[in-house]
Amino acid sequence: MTTLTSALQSRPRPPASADQTGLPCKIGVRGMNFYYGAKRALDNINIDIPANLVTAFIGPSGCGKSTILRCFNRMTDLIPGCRVEGEVLFDNESIQAADAQAVEIRQRIGLVFQKPNPFPMSMYENVAYGPRRHGVKDKARLDEIVESALRRAALWDEVKDELRKKSGLALSGGQQQRLCIARTLATDPSVILMDEPCSALDPIATLKIEGLINELRSSVTIVIVTHNMQQASRVSDRTAFFSLGDDRQGYLVEVGDTLQIFTNPRQQLTEDYVSGRFG
Repeated sequence: MTTLTSALQSRPRPPASADQTGLPCKIGVRGMNFYYGAKRALDNINIDIPANLVTAFIGPSGCGKSTILRCFNRMTDLIPGCRVEGEVLFDNESIQAADAQAVEIRQRIGLVFQKPNPFPMSMYENVAYGPRRHGVKDKARLDEIVESALRRAALWDEVKDELRKKSGLALSGGQQQRLCIARTLATDPSVILMDEPCSALDPIATLKIEGLINELRSSVTIVIVTHNMQQASRVSDRTAFFSLGDDRQGYLVEVGDTLQIFTNPRQQLTEDYVSGRFG
């Protein structure tokens, strides 16, 4: 069986400069606190997400990993009673600025959910939905976008003959998740957020999604929430470990190169978690 360390060391590593905090920052979080009503769920989060790398968020259930992800593209706007303090920067511009449009932000920062959620329509219409909403009307252009997105999602060869006939709901779980990734890619995002995208999939489908992440990493910035330590070690360049304080507020323990986090963490709490002593 492949060990965690060997899995890390056998995967091609990014250049040495990729482990430095001076990398171009795609998403920056400054002093973020998150509240559900009067309850503070996240405490003073500060983190930079480097461009064109894969960053994994790990930590015990309830520490706010998925909440942070949703703050990145303002999906938390849709949760009644929640409130965000601090600042989230996307390409050095605040997503909370008065002139920032949530719809445009979500076009540039896509989100893939834990459970595949294709629309009850043909595969073609699933992928074309986003571009249509953003004003693309030309059929030839839509055809081009749909094919390109499905190819990038490694699904085109499996579905090209039934694009307009077969519902997205008729696909297998792994194919549905890749269809959802294609739907996200169709709006040409520069960031893709993935919230445990493989937790409902079998091992074969999981490997296909992980392979897809590796193929996309050169063209988009990816942030993935996962409870699977082996998965984090296989797919990510950097890893951020979050935990829960005694007050049940989530906080960032440490962030760094994935190899360092799993083999030589700076914090004892991180070492206890990645070694399985708690969590």
